[in-house]
Amino acid sequence: MASRFVDRAVIHLAAGNGGNGCASVHREKFKPLGGPDGGNGGNGGDVVLVVDPGVHTLLDFHFRPHARAGNGKQGQGGHRAGAAGEPLELRVPDGTVVLAEDGELIADLTGPGTTFVAAKGGRGGLGNAALASRARKAPGFALLGEPGQARDLVLELRSVADVGLLGFPSAGKSSLISVLSAARPKIADYPFTTLVPNLGVVTAGETVFTMADVPGLIPGASAGKGLGLDFLRHIERCAVLVHVIDCATYEAGRDPMSDMDALEDELAQYTPSLGGELAQRPRIVVLNKVDVPEAAELAELVRPDLAARGLRVFEVSTATRQGLKELSYALAAVVEEYRAEQPAAAPTKVVVRPAAVDDSGFTVEPDPEEPGGFIVRGPRPERWIRQTDFGNDEAIGYLADRLNRLGVEEELARQGAQPGSPVTIGDRTFEWEPSTPAGVAMRMSGRGTDTRLEEHGRVGAAERKEARRLRRESTSDEDAERE
Repeated sequence: MASRFVDRAVIHLAAGNGGNGCASVHREKFKPLGGPDGGNGGNGGDVVLVVDPGVHTLLDFHFRPHARAGNGKQGQGGHRAGAAGEPLELRVPDGTVVLAEDGELIADLTGPGTTFVAAKGGRGGLGNAALASRARKAPGFALLGEPGQARDLVLELRSVADVGLLGFPSAGKSSLISVLSAARPKIADYPFTTLVPNLGVVTAGETVFTMADVPGLIPGASAGKGLGLDFLRHIERCAVLVHVIDCATYEAGRDPMSDMDALEDELAQYTPSLGGELAQRPRIVVLNKVDVPEAAELAELVRPDLAARGLRVFEVSTATRQGLKELSYALAAVVEEYRAEQPAAAPTKVVVRPAAVDDSGFTVEPDPEEPGGFIVRGPRPERWIRQTDFGNDEAIGYLADRLNRLGVEEELARQGAQPGSPVTIGDRTFEWEPSTPAGVAMRMSGRGTDTRLEEHGRVGAAERKEARRLRRESTSDEDAERE
C-alpha cells in the first residue's frame, strides 16, 4: 500500500483541567482544631506542538484529530498539593504553519525543536490553607480548578525548500530532481504522475540546498483547478523558483513562452499568507529534454526571448545529463546570495508588558437583553467566577470580597445599579446586593457559611408567614378579653 501524503489537517485540542483545592482542617489527639491544611490542586497539562525532523506529513492528525492533555489532581489534607496533569506533545513536521479557523496566522514552526503551546492547561484551585488570613482564620472552602483551554486549529505543511520547481505536468520536474539528488520520485509518461511534493537534497561544491517540486500546476491552479492549489503553499519559502519547460511537447497550442506566462499568471494570483510576494523571488528557466533534436531547435529559438526578459536560461537533458552541473552551481550561487541577505536569527526575548496605570482590569456595561441589568467583563472577574463553589456560602462571600476589592461594586453603584439588579459575570447571573467593605473584621460563623449573606433588608416568606401568625394570635387574644 502506497504511503499517503497529508499537508493540511484540522485538529481539536483540549488542555487539561486544573485540580480543585482541598478544604481540610488538621486534626490530631488533644488538638481538635489544628488549623487549615488543605493543599492546592495541580495545574492541568498543556498541549504543545513540537517540530520533529523525523515527521514528514500531517497524516497522524488526519486520522486522529482529537487530542487532550492530562487533568490536574485534587489537593489533599496535610498540605499535600495535587499532581500536575501530564502535558501532551504533538510532533509536527518542520515548516508547519498554525492557523485559526478564520485563517489568521498564529505560529510558523520552523527549525527542529521549535515548540508552541497550542492549548494552555487550567490552573489548579487554592486549598483553604492558602486562603487563610487574619480575618478568615480557618476557611471552610477551597477554590475550584480552572478548565483547560479548548481550541480548533488548522495545521498546514509548507515545505522548507531552497529551490522550487514549477512546470506543467510531464515537464520533467521529477526526472530533474531525481538526477540532481538522491530522491527517487515516481516517473511515468502520463500527466499528474506526481501527486505529492518531492523533496531532494542537492550538493554543488560546498553548498548544500534542498529542492522541491509542485505537482500538477496548470492554468487555473490558484482558483482550485487541478492539484496546484493544494501544493502552491510549498513554494512560499523558496529562495529561487525554477521554471521547467518541456521543449519536446506535442500538445497543440503550447510553446515555452506561453507555458511560462501561464504559470507566472498563476503565481501572481496566489498570495502567500506568510508575507512577501512570489513575484520578487529570483527566476531561472530550464529548457528540458534538449536531447530530442526538435526540442534543441525550439530551445535555440526561445532562448533570446527569455534572455531579453532578464532571465537566466539553462538547456538541460535529464537523459544525457547535459547542462545539469552548470544548473546546480547556478542554483547554489542564488541560494547562497539569498541566505546572506537574510537577517541573523535574533535570540528569543521575554517581553514584559505591564498593565496601564488606569487599567482597572474589568468593564461594566448595561445588559442589552435584561432591563436594569449589567454585564461585568474582564479576565479576573470571569476567572474568579469559574473558581467559586456556589454551593458554599463562605466561598460566595469570599468572591464578594474579591469583587469589592477590585472595585466592581463601586463601579456598579456609580452606574446606577440598585439592590436586586441582575448582574452577569461569565456564565453566572445573580441579583446584586451591596456587601460590607472587604477587609473588615468578620464575625465567627460555622464552616462553609457567611453571616453577611444572611444580612439584607428584605423580609423573607418565612418571616412574613410568622408575622401573620403573630397578628392572628394577638387579634384572637384581644377578642377573648372583650368577651
